Amino acid sequence: MAVKSKEHSEREGAWRLAESNSVYLRGAREQAIDWYPWGEEAFEAAKRLNRPILLDIGAVWCHWCHVMDEGTYSDDTVARLIGQHFVAVKVDRDANPEVDRRYQRQVNALTGEGGWPLTAFLTPRGETFFGGTYFPPQSGLGRPGFRQVLLEISRLWREEPDKIRENTQALATALTHEHHGTGRESSLSSSAFVETVRGSVLSVYDPVNGGFGMAPKFPHPTAVSFLLWDAFASGDEAPAQRARLTLTRMADGGIYDHIGGGFHRYSVDEGWHIPHFEKMSIDNAALLSAYSEGYCRFRDDRFLSVIRGTVDWIQGTLAEEKGGFGASQDADNAPGDDGGYFTWSRPELKSALDATELRLVTRYFGVGSQGRMPHDPERNVLFRLMSVEESAEGTGLDAPQAQTTLEGAIRKLAAARLRRPRPTVDPALYASLNGSFIRALTAASVMLDDPSLMAAARRTADRFLNEGYSSGRGVAHQIAAPGAQGFGHLEDQAEFAWGLVELAGHAVEPAYLDRAIELYELILSKFWIDGMPLRDIAPDLYDGPSIGAVGDPVFPVEDMPHLSANSTVALGLLRLSSLTGQDRWRTEARQLIGACLPRLERAGLFGAGMALAAGILESDPVRVVIQGDGPEADALWRSACLAWNPNVRVFRGTPPAPFSLPEELAVAAAGPQVVRALVCWGVRCAPPVTDPERLRNLIASRSPPSMDA
Repeated sequence: MAVKSKEHSEREGAWRLAESNSVYLRGAREQAIDWYPWGEEAFEAAKRLNRPILLDIGAVWCHWCHVMDEGTYSDDTVARLIGQHFVAVKVDRDANPEVDRRYQRQVNALTGEGGWPLTAFLTPRGETFFGGTYFPPQSGLGRPGFRQVLLEISRLWREEPDKIRENTQALATALTHEHHGTGRESSLSSSAFVETVRGSVLSVYDPVNGGFGMAPKFPHPTAVSFLLWDAFASGDEAPAQRARLTLTRMADGGIYDHIGGGFHRYSVDEGWHIPHFEKMSIDNAALLSAYSEGYCRFRDDRFLSVIRGTVDWIQGTLAEEKGGFGASQDADNAPGDDGGYFTWSRPELKSALDATELRLVTRYFGVGSQGRMPHDPERNVLFRLMSVEESAEGTGLDAPQAQTTLEGAIRKLAAARLRRPRPTVDPALYASLNGSFIRALTAASVMLDDPSLMAAARRTADRFLNEGYSSGRGVAHQIAAPGAQGFGHLEDQAEFAWGLVELAGHAVEPAYLDRAIELYELILSKFWIDGMPLRDIAPDLYDGPSIGAVGDPVFPVEDMPHLSANSTVALGLLRLSSLTGQDRWRTEARQLIGACLPRLERAGLFGAGMALAAGILESDPVRVVIQGDGPEADALWRSACLAWNPNVRVFRGTPPAPFSLPEELAVAAAGPQVVRALVCWGVRCAPPVTDPERLRNLIASRSPPSMDA
């Protein structure tokens, strides 16, 4: 067994993880393996014992991580081999994204594999020499057994150290080639890059099912936003309709939880029927924003329903009373489970519904068709197979009665499901995820005309500013019981700053805007090396142990599939410029985009976020001031808030500093306070508007009518 300190010599198993803040790490505390958390103690032990490190990276929401924990790491022989030959380190990828990011790169460069669980074997210096993902305890299903892997790795370590060195050298060479191009000028102009991404997005677009690529199919909300912008910029309706089909098919599919709201992580089939059942904050925040954009653009009530359902899940499952939202909900509710909480058998449906409801639900949700679980065809994922009107045929119900009956049936199913053991919710409060929720809930508050969502965004921002923010250090990665921890992560500063920008813009709150400006100043001074993209961690702010590969520079520029940290900063800077009127932020965004392009020339779909930023950069922000009071002014305000434009700001009256308006708009806004809307594109302004429908069309145009060619 691994050597323990004298103080803990009587302890067995994963005692070091028992008091962890991480739900994932605490879940391994009963295992016989002597797990270390990520930290210097493990690396010192590996050096002292001259043993390789077994690194396991996973998350509480990860189905196959549970399978490996419950099967492989609970196997007595596996535990014995690890104790005899390795120093075992377990990492929560949500708590330590910087560790996960680097070792995903290393394992992928060596093996072409990636994902979770990530299994890597390291030298005591932290260099990867072998790795993979899931390993069963014994060989089978085309995968080598972990017993055999452990025996062979331990033999190589003792008998063939030269082969270990060859692997680490090959990895170093591969990663050097991966970084080739960083710091040089791109061969593409910004506009040519946008064209390249447009072609890539269209080449992988699925015209039947919506979305991008084949199975397994992930939502790409950033690509949806890019298509909406592309239609706006080009005047071509086709990209917008592709975005609409994608949003519609996802809303119909089993990837959306029709009973409890919110989205599962991805679909195992190209038709969105069968999901991987974990629900992630990062997915739901991004999709909530995308559906808010979609509703603005198309005024489709189906999208509004998805917004409501997703908000209900977020508020009901993830919300903390003091403010903030947890990180995820697990896919499974028990060992060996695979989506049992979220799926239905016919007997379960029959026991919860009356005969009419059962017939309606069976037809509407396609029970017994494409939603049957492959491992258990008796269980069904509910997805929208047909319309309510079609589902009502033969029931004697007209369309309104059928809709009311369906809604009542869904409430019954939701109540029945709540009586099942619920999958674990990870309550960890991460700044990046909560910054995304601040932005998404602010937009949803406007879509739903629901001030409570704006209040939830405020509570979240206030909690992180009070408990997790430090002047000169930015926002911490996590708020936990011991206090704020994990300073120096780019994704936290980027997402939280953008969230504050959107909250400040809608709430017209200078304090939030001031903090956002401080964060952007910090990002540009601490994470940026001239000519390079932004680094994922700032060396002089990062408070974690700089061990293993953590010291290696990493530049997150590709969407994975969610918006990359560099793209988040670029878009946030553009939105900040539209609030403050300062061209400095647009200039910084332009320089950042230029620094990232050499790394994105072949990114295709995964460069959509930066292409969106590059496109928005070339157009003027639209700023709207609604003047006056009363119902007519309210109608103008509501129309302006629901008008589609990728870079619009709407104010009720003249905003205070540090908000700013173009001079012509500021002068006009200081005039008589009659009911009217004032609209400007950059410094070019249209005549005042008093008709809500005309105002909506005006905002949705690319320039004032008098300036069109």
